Amino acid sequence: MTTDSTGGLLGGLTQAANLRSARASSFDQSGRNRDNWIIMPGEERTLADLEGPGFITHIWMTQSCRIQPGPGQIDPAVVGVPMLEIHNALGVSWEVVDPDYYRKVLFKIYWDDQETPSVVAPLGDFFGLLNSLSGSYESLPLSVSAKEPELHTFGGSAAFNSYFRMPFGSRARIVVENQNDIPYLQYFYIDYELSRDPLPEDTLYFHAHWRRALPNVGWGPDLQANSIETTIPNLDGKDNYVVLETEGRGHYVGCNVAVRHFQGSWWGEGDDMIFIDDDTWPPSLHGTGMEDYFGHAWGMQHNAYLFNGTMVHEEDVPGFHHSYRFHIVDPIRFEKRIKVTFEHGHGNHLSDDWSSTAYWYQTLPSPILTVPGVDERLPLRPMDRVITAPLPDLSPLQLAAHAEAANRMKRFVAARDALRAERVAEVDKWERGNAEQARAIRARFTGEK
Repeated sequence: MTTDSTGGLLGGLTQAANLRSARASSFDQSGRNRDNWIIMPGEERTLADLEGPGFITHIWMTQSCRIQPGPGQIDPAVVGVPMLEIHNALGVSWEVVDPDYYRKVLFKIYWDDQETPSVVAPLGDFFGLLNSLSGSYESLPLSVSAKEPELHTFGGSAAFNSYFRMPFGSRARIVVENQNDIPYLQYFYIDYELSRDPLPEDTLYFHAHWRRALPNVGWGPDLQANSIETTIPNLDGKDNYVVLETEGRGHYVGCNVAVRHFQGSWWGEGDDMIFIDDDTWPPSLHGTGMEDYFGHAWGMQHNAYLFNGTMVHEEDVPGFHHSYRFHIVDPIRFEKRIKVTFEHGHGNHLSDDWSSTAYWYQTLPSPILTVPGVDERLPLRPMDRVITAPLPDLSPLQLAAHAEAANRMKRFVAARDALRAERVAEVDKWERGNAEQARAIRARFTGEK
């Protein structure tokens, strides 16, 4: 055992444990300072491939995805940092953030040689950066630390942390898949503990799954929230938004929810309804409103607590509201099945865009978890209106400027792509190196040769 049942959350710190701590990371295995992996378009990379039994204890990630509309004036091969954080107005570089890339990268975890993942979600949404829209928050199991100048921007830089304890019996494999059409850079720590003893037979495995309704189908999206006309009975919950539906034995430990509200009124008048095992109506857990489920009242406040709160408030970014609730000390247990649902507006009258990540522990085998394709995952960002005009007749000097810019871009792309090819070969070795290092650490711990 790694915890003291009489000592509370920190009780395990008072006891010695027959465990070995280790880490897989993106560190530069040549000893230099290129401490990130380049993940190419369409590429899947295994960040950690671990032999069990053991427990993942902490995951840290930060990443970057830059679009280059034009050529920089610095050779990419001589740049000692992952990206040039030089203001584009200076004319030295021209880089812009891909605003949607947090939804284009998938984060997946496989347990014990299962063929399908037990965790599958867009990278940002798993950690709580929803709709690719940055917002800082701190909860007990997850946190996002957004770079302050980029707070509340799409694709804004941020660091992610997970402290969920994730057991694995024979194997754990943590994977990212870049479904973007451009590469991105990934930094990561995956901290874990190895055990000599097999997991108990009643071990539950960590799961997470992302869903979306684009949008929910409401029966009265033109009726104002909280109006007398919307006060009709919902006595079965069949049209509710579904956060989680699974079969097996385990407990639900929480979710995040992103709402893109269209009406400009109040998105959160719906109730939470959680059906357990053989529930009919009413379900075992029936709530009184979305702000109540998220532990707030009279709407949602700008608060982020250990188990409940807000990452992005609709007053920060109009039309967007991102919230979370974790059932860490009050897990919702099920023996056969569970269905976690929320009304979208009272009686499901609103047709807003909802997405969510559910977190739970359950027995293996895992359910078959899938997510929509990239186009169906992209956030509904507010669109800027851009006015363009055809070019006038150009002078010889102006034509020459266009030609030189095109030639510079051609040379820049060639140098950039050569560097990317070098990095891909490098990361190929590091991916193998992480797996070899993990095997060596286990062999030293167990005394195997």
